[in-house]
Amino acid sequence: MGSTVTHAPAAGVGTPAPQGSGPPPADPASDLAPHPAAARERRDRRENLAGYLFMSPWIAGFLLLTAGPMVASLYFAFTDYNLFDSPRWIGFENFTEMFGDPRWRHSVSVTLWYVVIGTPLKLLLALGVALLLAQSRRGQGFYRAAFYAPSLIGASVSVAIVWKAIFSDGAVVDRAQSTLFGVDVGGWIGDPAWILYALVALTVWQFGAPMVIFLAGLKQVPRELYEAAEVDGAGPWRRFWSITLPMISPVLFFNVLLETIHSFQIFASAYIVGGGAGGNACGPADGSLVYTCYLYVQGFENSRMGLASAMAWMLLLAVAAVTAVLFWSQKRWVHYEEAAR
Repeated sequence: MGSTVTHAPAAGVGTPAPQGSGPPPADPASDLAPHPAAARERRDRRENLAGYLFMSPWIAGFLLLTAGPMVASLYFAFTDYNLFDSPRWIGFENFTEMFGDPRWRHSVSVTLWYVVIGTPLKLLLALGVALLLAQSRRGQGFYRAAFYAPSLIGASVSVAIVWKAIFSDGAVVDRAQSTLFGVDVGGWIGDPAWILYALVALTVWQFGAPMVIFLAGLKQVPRELYEAAEVDGAGPWRRFWSITLPMISPVLFFNVLLETIHSFQIFASAYIVGGGAGGNACGPADGSLVYTCYLYVQGFENSRMGLASAMAWMLLLAVAAVTAVLFWSQKRWVHYEEAAR
């Protein structure tokens, strides 16, 4: 008898393949669905594009009004340029002439004297008033607004004109000091030795902005520290020196940095208050010849824009150096709460 051979049917022809024996068949609809990573990438790209569109006015303003003029002034600093003829490259001649100019050195000394006197007095007054306003009293909101108001209007041209009239010969200040103290200087504006102090008085009068910042810092000092110090018998001065100053030292550093930079940039008040006094654009006998005022004279009155650009870059480097020194010194006297933990 012959043997019968039986062949198993091939998988997929007539008999379904067992489960788990191979990959599942591809779903045609799955090929049409977007990949999650690709969809996320397209969404991020659209969001970034929208962000750049919203930022484009600022970017255009920065490139056209800030970065572009800075690059141009850096080039002009090494040229002989008078706004009418084409710039002519002269290398470091502008800087050599600048350092050898006795009037430029005088402007540097006047500016430094203004910064050294005006900035500390302004901050001391701002801190003192902030300490008074930090206490709860009736009409507190009115006093805060009244003390802050000079910072809003103090930088205006009209206030500078009024200030010039107040400190002129025979004006209110001149009559008051003659009557009360018997001192007759003929007005601060016309005296080279006194006109700078009129500018210092104007900047000290505008103490409202640092006062508000000091007031915000004082509100963050925990009252428990003062209560514990009172229990230990610490007096008001001891509490101020050991608690208040260390706790508000970051705010104090911010105000010192900001007001120092602003003092180096003084121009409008010096030019308006001292303008025309003694026939000089920057005060009689250059009494109020601050750095930016002399820069304006060289650039726009003498039409020496190349030299003015060199002076502007020297001011930028000086402010950057002072800022670097302040940041370096903060490690010794600024106390941050995070660092103490």
